[in-house]
Amino acid sequence: MKALNPVEFLRSLRGVIDGKIDIPQSLKDNQVLQVLLNRRSMRSFQQRDIPDDVFTAVLEAARVAPNAINSQSWSFGIYDQLKWKETFGSSMPFKANRGVIILGDMNRVRQAIDEFPYKPLVEYTLCVMNASIAAYAMNIAAEACGVASVMLLDTGRSGFYDACYLKEKLDFPEGVFPVMTIVFGYPKGKALGMPPKWPLEEIVFTGKYKQPDKTVMKRWLQQMMAAYRAAFVTRSLQGQMQHYLSKVDNAEKGLRDLIFYRPEESAKLDK
Repeated sequence: MKALNPVEFLRSLRGVIDGKIDIPQSLKDNQVLQVLLNRRSMRSFQQRDIPDDVFTAVLEAARVAPNAINSQSWSFGIYDQLKWKETFGSSMPFKANRGVIILGDMNRVRQAIDEFPYKPLVEYTLCVMNASIAAYAMNIAAEACGVASVMLLDTGRSGFYDACYLKEKLDFPEGVFPVMTIVFGYPKGKALGMPPKWPLEEIVFTGKYKQPDKTVMKRWLQQMMAAYRAAFVTRSLQGQMQHYLSKVDNAEKGLRDLIFYRPEESAKLDK
């Protein structure tokens, strides 16, 4: 990942700034669309409590979220600042007010459907799919209530990059996997602008799969690098990627141990 020269940086940053959300004129006043399309991740929060009724509404949005075969293969670990500190020995990331650790959970499904076979990849896919939909429901419900949020996969050892750590800390049984953590709070200041997105025509196709346009991919990466540098002056996207890559082997092993949680049975699946 080659560093940008000054001209590339300015051109790429201009591309980020010029990024637009295309809402048809006939739908400009649609409030639900406004919430969905204008939501941004927030990493700076006021020291202000989220009322219990608001937080309950956020959780209720997750509870009733759509999911495959109504399996509801999820669990949510909920924390305030004190409980997070007691559990993990550190402050909640970004000094947020509430946190939710979203888990894929086949353990509960097995309690209800005892004949569900051991099929680890199917189980894991089902869990991640359902739990991710529920997580987004929380995210949007919070936004609709004026509460900001940010999804974590690594910060505070709270996501799937630290699967084994979370398993030990939270005592997961078989078939329970961390998917992500979301922390919530009232926003402090303005959120960063929209990060660079691939154009719609690049990610949709009809009929057979369309290979990515390498020119578009290169432009997107340059915009990502410029946006990251502008947002975090002393850091770079390259450095952040190196951080993730330094942990990826442990993350892979931890997830493998949790996904294929019955090694003797997993060996039989290959025969």
